[in-house]
Amino acid sequence: MTTDTIEQPQPDRQPVRSRAVFSQEDFGLIRTAIAHYLREVQDQPESVKYANLYHRLGRVA
Repeated sequence: MTTDTIEQPQPDRQPVRSRAVFSQEDFGLIRTAIAHYLREVQDQPESVKYANLYHRLGRVA
């Protein structure tokens, strides 16, 4: 076994910054889709969870 196949720790490397999964525009699109779905499930108990999600997304977008 050679040393070039074993990864050596490098203490001076900074961790890679994570990137956002969704863009600001995506949040608006998701919020619109949830608003449409809310109308479909408005009489079901799970609609409360979707309403809360809709409002949380409003704070992001």
